[in-house]
Order: sequence, then structure tokens, then C-alpha cells
Amino acid sequence: MKIFMASLGCDKNLTDSEFMLGILHDKGYSFTEDENTADIIIVNTCCFIQDAKEESIRTILEMAELKKAGSLKVLIVTGCMAQRYKEEILSEIEEVDAVIGTTAFQDIHKVVTKTLEGNRQTYFQELNHSPVVGKSRIITTGGHYAYLKIAEGCDKHCTYCIIPQVRGNYRSVPMEQLLEEAKYLAAKGVKELILVAQETTLYGMDLYGKKQLPALLRQLCKIKGLYWIRLLYCYPEEITEELIKIIKEEDKICRYLDIPIQHASNQILKKMGRRTTKEQLYKTIENLRMQIPDICLRTTLITGFPGETKEDFIELYNFVDEMEFDRLGVFTYSPEEGTPAFLMDNQIDEEIKKERRDEIMLLQQEIAFENARRMIGRELCVMIEGKLADEDAYMARTYKDAPNVDGLLFVNTEASLLTGDFVKVKVTGAAEYDLIGEIIDESSE
Repeated sequence: MKIFMASLGCDKNLTDSEFMLGILHDKGYSFTEDENTADIIIVNTCCFIQDAKEESIRTILEMAELKKAGSLKVLIVTGCMAQRYKEEILSEIEEVDAVIGTTAFQDIHKVVTKTLEGNRQTYFQELNHSPVVGKSRIITTGGHYAYLKIAEGCDKHCTYCIIPQVRGNYRSVPMEQLLEEAKYLAAKGVKELILVAQETTLYGMDLYGKKQLPALLRQLCKIKGLYWIRLLYCYPEEITEELIKIIKEEDKICRYLDIPIQHASNQILKKMGRRTTKEQLYKTIENLRMQIPDICLRTTLITGFPGETKEDFIELYNFVDEMEFDRLGVFTYSPEEGTPAFLMDNQIDEEIKKERRDEIMLLQQEIAFENARRMIGRELCVMIEGKLADEDAYMARTYKDAPNVDGLLFVNTEASLLTGDFVKVKVTGAAEYDLIGEIIDESSE
């Protein structure tokens, strides 16, 4: 029995997919990267915004065609869309054999067994259940980096966000469990550990009564074999002096923070249910840059939120211009049924949303290109990501580059390097978002 896994959406979803693959591997199943040769297909879905929902639906329907053709025995749908739309999926797509909720994926083997016996089913746990999956996990990121999901769910309840309804309340993973998982990953060859959650900065509040992200980081830094530890999804209002201190002190922690701010107009921030103000954002960013001068800051924004006036947008535009974020992404507001924002007055026309998004992205392009040029002459330790076909050149990432979302550095060399090697380079050029460098120290790690 061969299994094909289609993992959609975020890196947090990907960790669930990797655990499911690990569980099934332990039960004797094999895997294929070609859906046409699969006996069983699992689609781990996303429904965060409209584009993600459409991708999930399109993927399910494509896999359903294989079922109609008779080559596929079982089609299973998991993840956020499964949690949110289980009845609709089963009633409207008869080729789907099972639907699994976001907190029930640890029982994927049971579900596969029952569906192979011909039992069509749904399999759900209580929304705030925390799956216990052990250490079995198949890393799908190439083996040199991996994600460590440190918490599940969210308590913020931003007015545009469906996540609390499909992922539940904020639940930290016990520290001892995370440390065991991190040691397991390091033993498997993982050199970069990327900490993820809906919000990493609140880690430990529910279990230990206080923020324990700095304590977790301190312990992770002790693990032999880990060279980079990267933080994603740090809400700006939750960044503490203790967190800043450990980033400064520990060489293994990348001087990189992803701080989703979403907007800079106080009126819109309030309507969004965000727990910060433009003035507080200024203060947080200024403090980070003062204490860690070479820090790389990434953020995400939403344009066209209900009630966003031209003045609100100009305020956001000017904020981006002044802050000069190293990395920035922009989404247009996606109205999600079941959220407070869905029912708000003054919904913005789609074309205006897109025009505003494109204006900010054009501005950010100028900022990013200039930031890249400023890197010329710097010496950096970079991680090799792979070789360019038919060229004496490699792709690499700097500490400023999270996988799949940021840029690359291209290294011209005749040296023989492996993915995951660390080499020291001097930046010699910039090509839009990417950098060009030459090796000045060929000893890896």
C-alpha cells in the first residue's frame, strides 16, 4: 500500500503531515511522490483565507478524479478545512472516504484501516484536545532543517481570523516533550530548527503561568548538532526584554524575528482586535534595532480591512516607508464566514484591496532591493540549500532568510558542497531580492 500526502497551507500544518507520515511508516506503509501511483491519498488542508480554501478544494477534486478512474482506493481529507467543513466535504464529494479533524490526526492509522475495510467516516476529537504523537516523524524538508511546533491554537481572537474555531485555544506543548523532539531531529541530521505556533511568544503561559519561550530557547541551544534556531510568528506586544536578551546572548539563535503587525492605523488595529497601537509598534521595533543592530525583521500586513479609509492606507504606507522592514508580505483582506469582521459594515471592493496591496509591495520592493545592496561587502555564515544544475554554483540561505519565504544567496565555487553545509562567504553582489557571494572559508559548520 503506497500513500501520497498533499500537505497544504502553513508550516504548522506541515508538522502534522510529517507526524502522520511517521505513524503510518511505523505501521508498515510505504510512500510515493506521484499521486498517480498511490493506493491511499491524504490531503491535509488549509482554510485560513479564500485562496487557501480554493487550493484545498481544487486539490481534493483533482485527487477525487483518480478515485473515479479506479486507480485510487482511499481518499482522506484532514486539516483546517476538514475541521470547518466536514459535513459539506462528505456530502458534496462522494469520493472522499474519511474526514479527520485537526486534533485527531494521531489516529490516522485507525482511519486508514477502517476506510480500507469500506467504512466511510468522520473522525474528530474535542477541539482543545492535544494529540500525543511520540517521536515518529518523517521530515519532508530535506533533512537539514525542520519545524518545531511549540503550541497549538490561539487565544487572541482577531476579528478576521478563523483559526481559534478550527484549532482551539492556545495550548503549549510541554517543554520536556519539545526537547525530546528537538534532540530526535538533531540526531536525524537537522541543523536548523524553526520554532512555529500561531504565536510563539506566549509559549508556556497556559502550562507554567508565565512566558517560557526564553527558557525553552536556552535549553534548545544546548542540543548538540543544532546550529541555527529561528523564531517565527512573534506577536510584537508579547516580545519581552528577556527574549531580546537571549537572542543577543545565544549565537545559535538567528537574529531574525517574524513579527506580524497586520496594520499601522490605530483605528484599523482596534477593529481587527489587535492588542497593540502604532506607537507601541514604533517603540518595539526601535528597541529591537537598538539592542540588536543586525536583526532582520519580517512582517505581514492586510490591506482592505472593512472600514479602511484612504487615510488609513496612507498611514500604513508611510509606516512601511519609514520602518524599512527587511522582509514583508501583504495579503488582501479575506472575509471569512463566522468571524466578526465578516459582518462589519464598509466592506472594501476587491480591486481597491489589490491596488493597495500592490502599492505597498512596490514600495517594499524598492526597500528590499536597497537593503540587498547594503549587504555587499559583508561576511556571513550561510547554509547550503542545493546545487544549481549544470553550473559551478550553489544556492544558500543567510540568517536573514527563512526557507520558502525569503531570498537566497548564490555562491559561485568549484568546491564540492552538501545541502546543510555551513560556509563563510563574502557578499559580492545583489540581484533584486537575492545576493551573490564567494566563499572565503570552505570549512563547513
